[in-house]
Amino acid sequence: MANNFFSRLQEGLSKTRDNITKGFDNVFNGFSSIDEDFYEELEEILIMGDIGVNATSRIMDKLREEVKKQRINNPNDCRELLISIIREQMKTDENAYDFEDKKTVIFVIGVNGVGKTTSVGKLASIYKNRGKKVLIAAADTYRAAATEQLREWANRADVPLIAGKEGADPASVIYDAVGAYKARGCDILIVDTAGRLHNKKNLMEELAKMNRIIDKELSDICRENFIVLDGTTGQNAIIQAREFGEVADLTGIILTKLDGTSKGGIAVAIVSELNIPVKFIGVGEGIDDLQRFNSDEFVTALTEFDKKD
Repeated sequence: MANNFFSRLQEGLSKTRDNITKGFDNVFNGFSSIDEDFYEELEEILIMGDIGVNATSRIMDKLREEVKKQRINNPNDCRELLISIIREQMKTDENAYDFEDKKTVIFVIGVNGVGKTTSVGKLASIYKNRGKKVLIAAADTYRAAATEQLREWANRADVPLIAGKEGADPASVIYDAVGAYKARGCDILIVDTAGRLHNKKNLMEELAKMNRIIDKELSDICRENFIVLDGTTGQNAIIQAREFGEVADLTGIILTKLDGTSKGGIAVAIVSELNIPVKFIGVGEGIDDLQRFNSDEFVTALTEFDKKD
């Protein structure tokens, strides 16, 4: 399964990888010495690969530092060094997944259309398959058919769903879900929240109300707030994450739609600019097409041609 997922990730990032590796080849093979023009060319390739200005600046500063420290003179010797620096930027903290072995409530946040509801179903499937007792709460009560869409994914994951009527107060759904969570002895409660970022005040009040219920009823529980971002939207994903960060304490990113995007480098920019770890990535529509983020595999898929290419 893991190898199959990596193959799909490689395939999904092929457009981004083609742009980056071709640029790398031109620079590393085209320069005879390491000078300011060499660094500027590399910088442009990274920015054009959607790695972002801030992330690129950090990467280039580190590259300059290491080139000087290691007394590297040959431009070609910088390739592996540069890739290792990018990989280091993407490392996920070793404690990032500690919540998986605790009683946990996960809020899944994001604008409509990024794959938020499908990510809830896929997350539920991941934990159900690991032997966890999972419950889903359909708290996105304002979007037409959101609950029915989530019900379909809950059925596919074979996980129970707590829902209310369309337009109901999301807090009432949370109250019912928390009661069911306790009564059934569940391990993980995954909450699909409204994606109404255009009205931040309402969304903030809504999330605060739901949080108060959980704080009161499940005071000793682990909390995670995952934002779902569409990998095809490039820099817009960073803007969305910043704005949602104003209404919620974000603890992780689910990056979706990495199959076929030319903007795959955005993952590097997101981690660097927001200091929020990518915890899961998605490369397709299937229920198994969401997996834990592996920085080594991601950077390999992003920057290195497979021998079969």
